[in-house]
Amino acid sequence: MELNLVLFTRWFASVPSSTQPNRLYVHSATSAGATSNIPALLVKGYPQRTIFENLDDAGISWGIYYQNIPATLFYKNLRKLKYLFRFRPYGVTFKKHAQEGKLPGYVVVEQRYMDTKLEPANDDHPSHDVYQGQMFVKEVYETLRASPQWNQTLLIITYDEHGGFYDHVATPVTGVPSPDGIVGPEPFFFHFDRLGVRVPTIMVSPWIDKGTVVHGANGRPFPTSEFEHSSIPATVKLLFNLTSPFLTKRDEWAATFESILRTRSDPRTDCPETLPTPARIRRGEAIEEAKLSEFQQELVQLAAVLKGDHILTSYPERIGKDMSVKEGKEYMEDAVKRFFEAGHYAKKMGVDGEHIVQMKPSLTTRSSKPSSQHP
Repeated sequence: MELNLVLFTRWFASVPSSTQPNRLYVHSATSAGATSNIPALLVKGYPQRTIFENLDDAGISWGIYYQNIPATLFYKNLRKLKYLFRFRPYGVTFKKHAQEGKLPGYVVVEQRYMDTKLEPANDDHPSHDVYQGQMFVKEVYETLRASPQWNQTLLIITYDEHGGFYDHVATPVTGVPSPDGIVGPEPFFFHFDRLGVRVPTIMVSPWIDKGTVVHGANGRPFPTSEFEHSSIPATVKLLFNLTSPFLTKRDEWAATFESILRTRSDPRTDCPETLPTPARIRRGEAIEEAKLSEFQQELVQLAAVLKGDHILTSYPERIGKDMSVKEGKEYMEDAVKRFFEAGHYAKKMGVDGEHIVQMKPSLTTRSSKPSSQHP
């Protein structure tokens, strides 16, 4: 695959922090002051405007294909009724839409975050099997390659943060603008004026020359600009000629990569139709009885908000803390199902599209300790 893609050697995490703050930058060019998971903000939903709303205003179709739970629902505005039909189950619809040439103009494919024997996690988070993550990349690529929309496709594969590995390249600490002037919480009072460690980022398209390597931004659009997660919404704005303002000062500053798609006069026809099968690494099956990781607990907390359980006294101190992976998976998938069902019913009843469904907790979850039994 390395001969048929673009490799970025200077793509940085947007903030020297964990998963969720960096993921927020991918779609909104800010974390709204978050340097870690903040349960209070999960209840309210992160308030900032996203690239999805700019696309929607411009009449550009977009869609989010999710597996266990769409983490993009951390954004409050995406919980609105008018956006519910943009969320689609990956396993049921992604291949179908690709085969039919009906993928939206802008697509986000979310990973499977919960590791079970029947459905292993494919998000590359420790201690999940890297084989499953790479098989997921292979599946998405091959699905897109076989689609009639292939000649209009750019596939971006990136990681939210570096996972704690050492990197010899220093992180940029000067000339990085704060997205919105918000200062992070104590004890650090972070000003969001530096980037995080480099992360792997590759792109694949028939409009990209073989073996392309991008070493840096070359002083564009600003002398200190770098490639980072905000480069994605910044480039989307350019590619789709969006007239809406930049989301924040960060995507206005971030380097864009539209130039890699403008070196050819016609698409390549020699992109491989299939990729090699990666080698298996992990021995044994998923440990479904394992306790949830911190990241998975954050997703369960999001599920609790969608389900209405956040009003219970156990939120957020207890919800997810005592769940196994299997229980957490069942809980979040049930919450997502209930949330979307309630939303579609509200739309059917004529509720305004700007409304956000507020679920009430079910009787079976009203306890100080989460139960593995959910309706």
